[in-house]
Amino acid sequence: MLARAHRGFLYIDEVNLLEDHIVDALLDVAASGENVVEREGLSIRHPARFVLVGSGNPEEGELRPQLLDRFGLSVDITTPKDVASRVQIIKLRDAFERDRAGFRKKWQRKETALRKKIEAARGRINEIETPDSALEFAAGICLKLGTDGLRGELTLLRAARAVAALEGAESATVTHMRQVAPMVLRHRLRRDPLDEASGDSRIERVLAELND
Repeated sequence: MLARAHRGFLYIDEVNLLEDHIVDALLDVAASGENVVEREGLSIRHPARFVLVGSGNPEEGELRPQLLDRFGLSVDITTPKDVASRVQIIKLRDAFERDRAGFRKKWQRKETALRKKIEAARGRINEIETPDSALEFAAGICLKLGTDGLRGELTLLRAARAVAALEGAESATVTHMRQVAPMVLRHRLRRDPLDEASGDSRIERVLAELND
């Protein structure tokens, strides 16, 4: 499976419920970019560089911190709270079930336009400049939040560049970093027993302080 995921995506459902030996294997591969299989006289090495995508319910179990840190971005998915959004989702799902081919055809143009936009952004992402002010902002917010290591700053940089490229901007700015900060940092925060605020609230508080 790791060989097939090379240069692609590896999706893991309920990633927080993985057994320890699988987590250890993923950590080794993530660090080296190579998978080593040795058992009963068999020895195989193959490249395994991929984008790791995981999903899970945190109420069912926590993900080991070492593996959690390997995820660049984290997004919380919740059920819509307003009637209009729920009705729209029901309509779209019903339309898909009634006529799947027609549904795909209806949305194909938008999907194609989005794909071209992403491909264009990928083509120019290495040309995106990042001023020192943006790097100083990244370091400042990570210091204030007490994140471990430098993966927070590096991921802020990469995510901000991606947004800038998608928008057609020439440089990644503090504005871009503010936009991606919750996704980059919420899962990197240390637990503070004296602070009951959610991760997003803590990040918003620090962003407001830096703005001042």
